[in-house]
Amino acid sequence: MKTITILGSTGSIGTQTLEVVRQNGDIRICALAARSNAKLLEKQIREFRPSLACLWDEAKAKELRTAVADLPVQVVCGMEGLLKAATEREAQIVVTAMVGMIGIRPTIAAMEAGKDIALANKETLVTAGHIIMPLAKKTGVRILPVDSEHSAVFQCLNGEDHRQIHKVLLTASGGPFRGRTLDEMREVQPEDALKHPNWSMGRKITIDSSTMVNKGLEVMEAKWLFGVQMDQVQVVVQPKSIIHSMVEFEDGAVMAQLGTPDMKLPIQYALYYPERRFLPGEKLDFWALNQIAFEKPDFDNFPGLSLAYEAGKTGGSLPTVYNAANEFAVNEFLNRRIPYPGIVEMIKKAMECHQRVADPSLEQILETEQETYELLKGGL
Repeated sequence: MKTITILGSTGSIGTQTLEVVRQNGDIRICALAARSNAKLLEKQIREFRPSLACLWDEAKAKELRTAVADLPVQVVCGMEGLLKAATEREAQIVVTAMVGMIGIRPTIAAMEAGKDIALANKETLVTAGHIIMPLAKKTGVRILPVDSEHSAVFQCLNGEDHRQIHKVLLTASGGPFRGRTLDEMREVQPEDALKHPNWSMGRKITIDSSTMVNKGLEVMEAKWLFGVQMDQVQVVVQPKSIIHSMVEFEDGAVMAQLGTPDMKLPIQYALYYPERRFLPGEKLDFWALNQIAFEKPDFDNFPGLSLAYEAGKTGGSLPTVYNAANEFAVNEFLNRRIPYPGIVEMIKKAMECHQRVADPSLEQILETEQETYELLKGGL
């Protein structure tokens, strides 16, 4: 029986991870962590009986402590609590499903404690890939991608020599506004952008998918995960989300991973790798599918993707600025303080104002994040 910790257990990836645990019945949860959803975390504690639970919010952690006083669970809070959850002695795998750069320090702590990482926190590699990948090699831990696209590439590379990769082909649905111009998107409201055509995801990642910023983050993440250059990562729009990603090798052969758009597949693959298990749910019907269409990404009307390539190629602290500016801007948009195009405009302006640090330490990465927030709060 495997024992795991889930950081971000009340979010989209976290709750689907618990569905996988529930369906299989042979994984034990030793720690759960969430940002603020105390009621859902209490339900999870009562069902899965972890020995440790963490809520970021101290006041809510106090409420939770009272609510589960009848159970043998320690309730902790804040970054100290997250680090405790990430390094819980019994855990073999830590699922890093928290949204944002808050996930970097717990991921590093888990790796230093010898835990394998089921990685769903994009920010970890986007901003600190130059720290994370050497650490994985040093500690001997495995980084098992949970994102559907990176899991697809990981599966395509199973048994292959990474040195023979010619291109990593990341597929994108194009989001809800595929085919629209920038002018046509000026009046987009949060409720419009939260309607993804294929995937059920959290609010922030759904907005990122609509702007193609999510795909930009995935391009930067792929660079580190698979040891390739930014120019070797190509985005291909595949609107039905049937092909989850592909790898082209030096001899011209292309390997692809296909399936219905269900996040439980990459989650389960990461938790049980290299074993494959039955997964309930709809399977691909090729006769009904009929055909799979492809398109080039629209860099002109979705400039967030172009900015991601710029940030990834420049490297250093610039990817942190890209990520932090996007986090800030998405929150502003969801709270109706800026228009939809303002998301990418904020990213562009923040990148233009930044003085790049070539090889940032973890402290410098976190400082860059705060500096970006302060810059944007000041209205540039």
